[in-house]
Amino acid sequence: MEIILLERVEKLGQMGDVVKVKPGYARNFLLPQGKALRANKNNLERFETEKAQREADNLSRRSEAETEAGKMDGLAVSMVRAASEMGQLFGSVTSRDIAEAVTEAGFTITRNQVVMEKAIKTLGLHDTRLRLHPEVSVTVTVNVARSLDEAKTQLETGVAVTGMIDDDDDDMDAGYEAEAAAEAAPADEAATEEAASEEAPAEEAPAEEAAAEESDEA
Repeated sequence: MEIILLERVEKLGQMGDVVKVKPGYARNFLLPQGKALRANKNNLERFETEKAQREADNLSRRSEAETEAGKMDGLAVSMVRAASEMGQLFGSVTSRDIAEAVTEAGFTITRNQVVMEKAIKTLGLHDTRLRLHPEVSVTVTVNVARSLDEAKTQLETGVAVTGMIDDDDDDMDAGYEAEAAAEAAPADEAATEEAASEEAPAEEAPAEEAAAEESDEA
């Protein structure tokens, strides 16, 4: 299907371009979103009539988007999620979640403006692009952590906090200590028994000597 673009569409063309697209893409997205018109004689004439006004409106919207992008430069939004020790989320962070977090930070956007190929499923810092205008985008940092304290640490270090290594080390240390204690117990018992057996004859010796002396006197 041939359409006339009413604004720049990424990987497709600029305003006023006549391009071919799949019918489903045109009917389900471009046409209902007001991004294009069917390419026929009447619409081509209509576009030429409205072209100057559309370009002026687009310039105004782009300028506003550039201003907003400047305010959002360096923005990081934190999201607390449950995760395994390996850093895998029990669930995911979607475009809707990011749009809501950015809006809570003071910048109103919709989920359709969040550009991501797939949902986020791991802890850490994730650079995510927001399309504020067909010609203006800004990258924000989505900081996914298990707590706000860990989110702060991740932002400062740039490294995901999983805690797996610390936990394993603690478990190993505890195991070694228990094993050493188990090995030491029998040795301690044997040493105690040996000491007791050595002391017993020493206590009996004076009694035997006294009996020998009495026999001699008799």
